[in-house]
Amino acid sequence: MTEAGLALEAAYVTLLGLMLGSFMNVCIYRLPRGLSPVRPRSGCPNCGHMLAWYENVPVVSYLVLRGRCRKCRVAISPMYPIIEAITGAVFLAGYLWYGPSALLIVRLAFAWAMIALFVIDYQHQILPNVITIPGIVIGILSNILAGPGWIASIIGAAVGAGSLYAIAEIYYRVRHEEGLGMGDVKMLGMIGAFLGWKLVLLTLVISSFLGSIVGVFVLVSRKESLKYAMPFGTFLAVGALVASVVGDAILDWYLGFF
Repeated sequence: MTEAGLALEAAYVTLLGLMLGSFMNVCIYRLPRGLSPVRPRSGCPNCGHMLAWYENVPVVSYLVLRGRCRKCRVAISPMYPIIEAITGAVFLAGYLWYGPSALLIVRLAFAWAMIALFVIDYQHQILPNVITIPGIVIGILSNILAGPGWIASIIGAAVGAGSLYAIAEIYYRVRHEEGLGMGDVKMLGMIGAFLGWKLVLLTLVISSFLGSIVGVFVLVSRKESLKYAMPFGTFLAVGALVASVVGDAILDWYLGFF
């Protein structure tokens, strides 16, 4: 393919990312509230004004409307264009990293889910079953086409969910209180289904390390109680994205010491 063709293909992938980022915003707002992500069409959460197509163009509409609803003029959260832009950038980076392939499709679907779960858990401290449970099935099926196979995927899901469930159970028996929710368990099971058992364990290590650093910072800077609840799903999402891109290189580097 010519350079012009590759550039056009990359532009299409970026546009797809922007569009799916816009849909992600709908999911982030509606799923925690038990609403359908497809009906009714998008509207202003303040006045209920139904958005016309030209008011729903990713990033561009926000800039043209200067961050306000066209009808009631109430400010729109900048989180909407930020999420759209990040998703578009991630899709472009994925295309440049993996190239046009079945693996690209799998990794982009995985990245979309991780970004959505990151924001939902950060904002609402929940991880919707409607994403994590189907994600386990999709992860297993996708590995048949672009991965080590369904057996490795099933083992990854079992190791991911099982390891975190064991940690949660031990914590509960020692402290007599819940330290991790079942949403985190299902999310790590989904990650294992997509990435396999080696990379899901790496994800757990990376996310625990990040969580520890952020936890210490929050305790010191905000003087929070030791029982301050942090949304662990956000760290799982970051760890999973790192593991999905450079996880194999990290494991090779680490094993090189032995």
